[in-house]
This record gives sequence, structure tokens and C-alpha cells, in this order.
Amino acid sequence: MATDERTAPEAASHFLHEIIERDLASDRHGGRVVTRFPPEPNGFLHIGHAKSICLNFGLAARYGGVCHLRLDDTNPTTEDVAYVEAIQRDVKWLGFDWADKLFFASDYYEKLYAFAEQLIRAGKAYVCSLSEEEFRAYRGTVTEPGRESPYRSRSVEESLDLFARMRAGEFPDGAHVVRAKIDMASPNMKMRDWPLLRIRHEHHYRRGDAFCVYPLYDFAHCLSDYLENITHSVCTLEFESNRELYDWILEAVGADPVTRPRQYEFARLNVTTTMMSKRKLLELVQRKLVSGWDDPRMPTLSGLRRRGVTPEALRDFCDRIGIAKTNSVVEVALFDHVLREDLDGRCPRVMGVLRPLEVELTDMAADERVAFDAPYWPAEFGRTESREVPLGRRIYIEQDDFMEAPPKDFHRLAPGREVRLRHAFVIRCDEVVKDPTTGAVTLLRCSRVLTDAGKRVKGTIHWVSAAHALDAEVRLYDRLFLTDSPGQSDDVATEMNPRSLEVLRGKFEPSLASAKAGERFQLERLGFFVVDEVDSRPGAAVFARTVGLRDTWAKISARTEEKAPKAEPRAVSVTPPKSAAKPARPTSAAASSLAATYGITPAEAHLLEDEPLLRVLLDEAIDAGAAPKVAAKWLLHDVRAAAMGVRSLPFGGVAIAELVALVESGAITNAVAKDVVATLVRDGGSPKALVEAGGLAQLTDGAAIEAAVDAVLAENAALVARFRAGNANVLGALLGQVMRKTSGKANPQAVEARIRTKLA
Repeated sequence: MATDERTAPEAASHFLHEIIERDLASDRHGGRVVTRFPPEPNGFLHIGHAKSICLNFGLAARYGGVCHLRLDDTNPTTEDVAYVEAIQRDVKWLGFDWADKLFFASDYYEKLYAFAEQLIRAGKAYVCSLSEEEFRAYRGTVTEPGRESPYRSRSVEESLDLFARMRAGEFPDGAHVVRAKIDMASPNMKMRDWPLLRIRHEHHYRRGDAFCVYPLYDFAHCLSDYLENITHSVCTLEFESNRELYDWILEAVGADPVTRPRQYEFARLNVTTTMMSKRKLLELVQRKLVSGWDDPRMPTLSGLRRRGVTPEALRDFCDRIGIAKTNSVVEVALFDHVLREDLDGRCPRVMGVLRPLEVELTDMAADERVAFDAPYWPAEFGRTESREVPLGRRIYIEQDDFMEAPPKDFHRLAPGREVRLRHAFVIRCDEVVKDPTTGAVTLLRCSRVLTDAGKRVKGTIHWVSAAHALDAEVRLYDRLFLTDSPGQSDDVATEMNPRSLEVLRGKFEPSLASAKAGERFQLERLGFFVVDEVDSRPGAAVFARTVGLRDTWAKISARTEEKAPKAEPRAVSVTPPKSAAKPARPTSAAASSLAATYGITPAEAHLLEDEPLLRVLLDEAIDAGAAPKVAAKWLLHDVRAAAMGVRSLPFGGVAIAELVALVESGAITNAVAKDVVATLVRDGGSPKALVEAGGLAQLTDGAAIEAAVDAVLAENAALVARFRAGNANVLGALLGQVMRKTSGKANPQAVEARIRTKLA
């Protein structure tokens, strides 16, 4: 029997996995797992929705269930079919498929009316004639109880009559509202006779003018879940106070208390410098502060897609930030790092010049042409594809690659200095030509240095042959906002970055002339780019930067931090690496050199270059005897995630070396090691001491593991029966329970082997 994804060592990696596995074990929903992603079609989906999409569809896939896509279209004033189409397009692009499980809350209007009548007849709802503003005075405050509406004592017959007349269109907007009759003294404001349905004389994009009474979110949402037999209704934390009302409504309509849907909350995705409010994003579009919902600077999925972000990178990002119960803010730099890692392995390397400076190679004839075979990929990728790059008497280089009076550490072109042209030969700058009026440098006259093919020079620069260059528009995108938390001011325009878009005319190597819309590539030394899928035309491509090779936001964010109070660093900063009589490790070398030295991937090397704290820890860990590749993995994937937003750490690289040794020797499991990392980040200490004090050593006693397996199998007769009937999906639930019973100390492979043997 093949091992499926759910039999990985971390069978239950967050609290929702534990909840579902517990429900599967108890057979609460008859072995079903049904989730839903329920966006309102009042705007385009953004990066925050990506986390919810990945979570809901991912939970269903993990446990052999299904995920519904439900459009929560209960507000006719803001919704549109264009948003519905965009939502479906984005979910599919992200890599998920709802199959035949596409639903609309508007399809349930008649049933929702019937539920409302049921509540009124049962004395659990009434028609209130107070306006929204008037009822606000009755609602009370968080410290004072509310007062009952004067219409709360209306008879059932009168409320039913008014409700029928509301549906018939007799009353104007706001004249009446159907309210739940609960408890005006409840500490939860949602339980103080919350409104369920209200009058709106508006045209609905799907139901036309057939209705003028529309359900509110809290009424429609829980009942839609109920009608669709959802098992786990996963919401973000802002809906935590709604859960009591969710349960009350389902109980009031007679839903089975055991099998009815349950609501669970998780922390939404918040990213620095990123606007997450659909209402405010709509304002940007309506005020034409951006070109549309798919503007590549927008955090919408359509904007990210147009900017060249891949669905794989987004899914990886959502996976790395994890699922938690407390809100936090993720640094946008983490998303950039994940994106670079993904693009690094899928983008061929080519050359382009964004701000051209002309160079004349004086020792070449005017019509002379040479060509070089240039690989698309670095050698470590093991790929052999290449293209021919022509070179003529005149070439373009970047303006920034020349300085007339360079500082000591400038290793590019200057008068009398030599550099290597990427994939070609070495040139020397012999003469500088300037504009007589402005004094600006307009031309460099250089000569080839051909006497030594292996000549060593300190600098290598990219270039494009002028006679063969493709001239094209380039769009350099940067952060849309200047602040970490945009949307706080009265006018969002005041928070916007005036340099969020720079449009240039660039020169590109001729191989890009055939580039098609949506194709991605890396411009060497400049960043990752995509051919814009909206504005590009045959023979007139528009190249847009997806992300730079380095964090170009550092200077702007530094200025922002200067204006804001700085948080005190946690604990003490790590110490610098010890100097020892060992071969010097590169401290500021190119990523390729780092990768070769440590045996890590180029993407990991780039990340270490951008994360000096992790780099220090890695150097210390290697000094203490840790294998570089293994230590780098733990630092980049576990320490980094646990220490997100922390400026300093209460431990050094010696602790990482100690942790690696414990894992590699089999003294602790990966699951325990992750817990130890979290403790280290929070409190510091010695991993070995933490393991000894907590009794966390890996359980190697076969008898103890077998006893735990026997206990779990005995407690889960229904799961055992389903597994033996051919449902392999329950294996993960059993594995997770054994791991929890042994506090994560049992070897997961040994546990799985014993379960399979017992159930064979």
C-alpha cells in the first residue's frame, strides 16, 4: 500500500489538523471532512485570501474530503458577476478545483426565509421597527447591558404579517428588520438581538428584482454551512465573537448538536506594507490611484499573477507562515525571499540593460560581429540549454557600471580600469566622452584585452550589443505604500509610495524578441522579470520586474523605522563568529560561492546573504562541528520561521550545532526538535539540557511504542474498521494520535510500520 501525504512524520502540524483527526477518530461526521471557501463577490481576492484558500482546500485534500467554493452574495449593493468570475479564476490559478461543488448563498434565499419564519413562530425572532441608529441606543456598551426594543414583545402573528409584507415590498429600506430574540444583557454584543434580515430595494446580479429582503452575513453563513453539510467551518479570528451566534442559530433551527457544522478560527494573514481591506483596495481602483484590480503593485491575486508571481510561490509562502490562533504580522521580505527561491529554479538567465550607456570598442571594425555561446542556467543547475549572444563594435552597459572617479571598493568600469563582459572578453576604458553642455557622460571608448583568455579581473558586468538590441518598455515595480500598516490615515493616497512604478526604455539581447506574454526570466544582476500579459503586443513586449535580486526596499523601510519607536530587542544579540585557524569562509561572496562552500542551494545562499543574523548563527554552528548543509536547513526553515520579527536571539550557533547533533544521532525526533527550536527562540538555553529536563528523548523502546499503538487502535475501532475497508486516509489520524500519546517522541516511521502490521 503506497504511503500517502498524510503519513508524513508531522501528521498533525497545527490545531486544525488535531481537531479534524479527533473528529475522524470519534466518527462525529461519519468520516466526512467538508470545508468551504466562502468569499463575498464584492472585489478581487488578495494575498490574505490565498492563506484561507490553501487552508480550506488543503484540509479537504489532506483528509480525503471536499472543499466547496461558495459565493456569499447577500449584499446586492456591492456585488457583481465580474467579481464572481475573478474569484473562480484566481482559485483555479492558485491550483485548486472545487469540481461540482460551486454554490451561491443567493440560491438559498427561499430556504433562509423559511428558517426566518420558523424562528419567528418559535418566538426566537421578531420584526423590529427601530432604525439602525435608534437601536444603537438600545444596544448598550461593553460595560453596560442593553435595553429591549419596544417591538420585542410583538406577537408572533404581527411579526409574521410584517415579515410577509416586507418580502412583498411594501416598506422602504430601513423601515423594519428581523432580529434574533436572544439576550440584551449578554456580554457578547453579537447576542444582543442581532439583525438577521433587512430590506434592500436593490437589483441582485443573479436573482434580479425578485427580492427586496436580504439575509445578513451571520444568518446566511451558518445556515449555508448547514444546508451544504459542512463539517468544519474555518474562519479568521475577527469572526470569533460570531461563533456564539453561529451556534445559537443552528440550535434554534433544530440542527443536530453532534453533526452540525462547527466554526473554528485561525489568524488571518497580515503582511507589512500591504493593504488587506477590499473596501480600501476598491477605493484605490475607483480613484484611479492604480490602473485596476490587476495592477501589478496591488496585493490582489490577479495583480500578483500579472507581476509574475507563481502559484507555487504563494502556496509555499502560505505553508511557511503556518496556522496559528494569535494574530501576527509577516514581514513582506519573507514573501520576497520565498518568491526568489521559486523563481530561481524556473527562470533562464539573459541580459538586458535598463539605463543604457553606450560603449565603443575601438579595436573592432564597424561591421565586425562576434558571437558567444551563453548558457541560460548556472552550472550548478545541471542544465545545458544555451543561446547565441552577438556582439558588435558598439554595446550598451548600465550607467551604474561606470564611475569616472570611483571609490576604492568599486570593481566595475572606470577610466584606465578593466572589467570582463559577461560571457565574453575583458575590456579596458581608454576614453570618456561627455556632453559639452551638461557634462554628462555620453560614450565610453574602450579596447579589448585579448592577450590572456584567462585574465583575472575583479568585476564582471552585463551588456547588450547595440546593433542587435531589442528596444522595449520596462516597468520597475516597488512597494505601493510607504508605511508598514497602510490604511490608517484619512486619505490613503498620502501613504502611497510615489516611486512605486518607474517606466524605462531598456535594451535587451535579441533572444528575448520571441518572448511571449507570461514568460519569466532573470535579467542577470537586475532581478526577475515577466512579459506583461496585458499590455504586451507581438513585436512590442513590455517587461515587468517581479522582484529584485536584493531587497531594494531597505532604504525606504530604514527611513520609515527612523520615524517609528523601535522595539527593544529580545534577550541579547548573538556573538560574532570566532576567528579560528580554519579555511576562511566567505562572508560577502556571491551566492554561487556561498552555495559551493556550504553545499546549499543558490536560493538558500541568497537568503543567507540577506539575513546576517542567520549567517552568523550558521558560521558559529559550523565552527562547533555542525554539517553546513544540515545546519543551514534548520536555520532557514525552522529558526527563521520561529524568530520572525525578532531582532536578536537568546542563543548562539553552538546551540544549533547541538540541536543538529541530537537529530542526526536519532536522540530526538524532528517533531521534538521543532518544539526545542521554539523554546530556544523564546527562552534560550541548551538543546541537550532542554531535552533532558523535559524527558524528550526519542522513544526507542519497541514495547512502549507497541503499547501506544495498541491503545490508540483500541480507542478507535471505527477508524480501524474504515482502514480495513480500504480507506487509507485514516492512517494519518491514527499516526497523529500515537505521536500525541507519546508526546511526539516516538519514531514516526516505527509507529507507521507497527500500525500497518497490526492492521494488515
